[in-house]
Amino acid sequence: MTLASADVIPTHDIYAKARFNMVESQIRTNKVTDSKLLAAMSRMPRQIFVPAGLAGVAYVDKSLRIGPNRFLIEPLVLARLLQEAIVESTDKVLVIGAGTGYSAAILADLAGSVTAVESDSSLADTARANLAALAVSGAVVHTGPLDKGHAASGPYDVIVIDGMIADLPKQIADQLADHGRLVTVQAQEGRCGAGMLYRKLGGSVSGRILFDAAGPFLPGFEPRSAFAL
Repeated sequence: MTLASADVIPTHDIYAKARFNMVESQIRTNKVTDSKLLAAMSRMPRQIFVPAGLAGVAYVDKSLRIGPNRFLIEPLVLARLLQEAIVESTDKVLVIGAGTGYSAAILADLAGSVTAVESDSSLADTARANLAALAVSGAVVHTGPLDKGHAASGPYDVIVIDGMIADLPKQIADQLADHGRLVTVQAQEGRCGAGMLYRKLGGSVSGRILFDAAGPFLPGFEPRSAFAL
């Protein structure tokens, strides 16, 4: 366990009931059964990862704005993606779009090590501060363009792209280890979008749709036509 909850979270945590309800009513009842993931989300104080004015709605199942054109994705979508990634305690994980550090903190509770990339320097600083405040070990935040990933620390057993993408760049897929898994939300023709699972086997990467989902595009992952506007 990487979250020193007894030292960081007050004994009378006013958000404890909201966090419990999020896990038990929103997440567990919607096909998320991984006990380690549920435990990690039950421990993680999501309210510290959002602006102070949004702390009261931190456990509502909706995307929350954390900066210019940046959001924490819905807890249920994140939970279902992480469950499909089948994160093992020895896995090396890459988070693309660290934001304020929420998904990286949860993954640090599940994996061997977490490398997180964030393009917004202010958000990256906030993520580092949040991880330090919660005594989260095993997660490192790098500042850099999201669509480049972080090849220097790869290859990765799991890659989580924390936001919606139009297409999966080859440069990111190449950072997967053989038998690696990548999860994200991807725009789909004829529908808003879908949670996706990509696997790499023998150097080939293939993906499949998991469930309907949508959200804001991450910087660098927008549809190609957006750049021509």
